[in-house]
Amino acid sequence: MSSYLDEQFGLHGKTAVVIGATGELGGAIAEGLCRAGANTVIVGRDEAVGRERASAFGAWDDAGDAVFQPCDTTSKAELQALVEAVDDRFGQIDVWVNSAGVNAATPFLEIDEDEWDFIMDVNLKGVFLACQVAGQYLLNQGAGGSIINISSMSGITPLSKVFTYSASKAGLINLTQNLAREWAPEDIRVNCIAPGFFPAEQNREILTDERIRDIMRHTPADRFGEAEELVGTTLLLASDTAGAFITGANIAVDGGYSAMTI
Repeated sequence: MSSYLDEQFGLHGKTAVVIGATGELGGAIAEGLCRAGANTVIVGRDEAVGRERASAFGAWDDAGDAVFQPCDTTSKAELQALVEAVDDRFGQIDVWVNSAGVNAATPFLEIDEDEWDFIMDVNLKGVFLACQVAGQYLLNQGAGGSIINISSMSGITPLSKVFTYSASKAGLINLTQNLAREWAPEDIRVNCIAPGFFPAEQNREILTDERIRDIMRHTPADRFGEAEELVGTTLLLASDTAGAFITGANIAVDGGYSAMTI
């Protein structure tokens, strides 16, 4: 990396925590942060995948250190233990990414309270708790920082067949904007990345042939996104140089989906 690009986007000496990094999208984001030089904490419930990724990510030339840390992000106590473990290991946290998410394609009148609560717990409550814990740490640290939440196009315009997911992502965007306003004076930036359609474990069962045709008709790029295509936006928002004046944003990475009408 040239010295100019490293100055703008490099993360050497920084520490990043990525919730949901044992998933496909979160894994790509964590790898990108690590390869940009950040010491990267891979957080998830799948220990085998997490440890394998930590070993692989840290092996790249010029990458930061990579470690796996299990955590149930719907538990504030476990999130607090996570922050303490990261602080013990690296002495700081600079970037926090909330990318865990779950989905279900249940007809509205068949959604029961257990399903609603599960999706809301992971997609919204978990981020709420993580922002409380990470935000308090960053405030105490007094050096600013970046919180990046992974939202969705469905949080802007509700998508059919994913009622609870859409509601959770709309709430996440609102939460992000409120926190951006609250913490901007402390130089803590809070932003969203809104992916368009990226095949991942949470949505594959929904991607029927008919739905894929509908998606492609509404996506000018005429293809699905690749997980690695979220990395550039992540590095922009993570950087306290290139992204210094960006907060409260919900940046679409969607192949033009949000620009399409008829």
